[in-house]
Amino acid sequence: MFSINNLNITIKYFLTISGELILLFVGVTFLVSLLQEYIPPEKIQSVLTRQKKLTGNIIGAALGAVTPFCSCSTIPILVGLLNGGAPFGAAMSFLVASPLLNPIIIGLFLSLLGFKVTFMYAAITFVAAVLIGMLWEKMGLADQYKRVEASPACCCSCPSGEMEELPNSEEIPDSIENTDTTGKKFRRAGMAAWSLFRQVLPYLLLGAGIGAAIYGLVPDSLIMKVAGPGNLLAIPVAALVGVPMYIRAETIIPISAVLVQKGMSIGAVMALMIGGAGASIPEIIILGSIFRRKLVIAFAATILTTAILAGYLFDIIL
Repeated sequence: MFSINNLNITIKYFLTISGELILLFVGVTFLVSLLQEYIPPEKIQSVLTRQKKLTGNIIGAALGAVTPFCSCSTIPILVGLLNGGAPFGAAMSFLVASPLLNPIIIGLFLSLLGFKVTFMYAAITFVAAVLIGMLWEKMGLADQYKRVEASPACCCSCPSGEMEELPNSEEIPDSIENTDTTGKKFRRAGMAAWSLFRQVLPYLLLGAGIGAAIYGLVPDSLIMKVAGPGNLLAIPVAALVGVPMYIRAETIIPISAVLVQKGMSIGAVMALMIGGAGASIPEIIILGSIFRRKLVIAFAATILTTAILAGYLFDIIL
């Protein structure tokens, strides 16, 4: 039976973690929004179209890491990259890295799970994004792109239209471009950060609420029994559960931090995180509008495999 003390612990944890997450999210989002004032989608396309093979994949994954969007709102940029002549493999590395590896996720990881876990997560997901792009290009999956013109709709609260409205410097008259001062960039970054914060706040609070409930109300022994380090099936099950679910990273990271504290295998937590944030049913549906079936299946299977392998790797090392 749960006591009043359990409830007090739950409420206290929720208030504490919510405050930390909100402050961290606003700060990191503003800095990333400011960075994107200098790295708009047009620059990403320009850089990637000049790259080939391994270099292109590395740069594609790196550029994907500085876009704080969910994967489905990254797809309009992906369409622009492919239509603009960017190498297929580099564009795919961009697609994989964007939802899994961006400053907001890294900031939340550092705050809640520490440097060691964050470094491992960043290294594994970055290498995976590079290798996946190379693999799909080697498999000849470039012909699976339908060459669509219209940007797909976003599958979540992130407005993909905002990316389409970013100004193209080539289309802006010099008289207007020259008035684009640092102050204006800061104001636009602040507005973008505030807009994204309003959209993501419910997910942050949901994650903090679920994490607080687990922290204060769920016995450690239950977590250890169901998904502890001794359960070898916990990792593939977590990945299988994560892939068909739509879990925003901002929601799952606070929950993951609590599950680790309660005794859940770090590998199972990472498998759930990578599977849930890397692929989802809404995203796969949208990918089906720009890719043929073979590549959509390859996408889901690759994310699942990556989640499982990364989970076991985490358990082995940590």
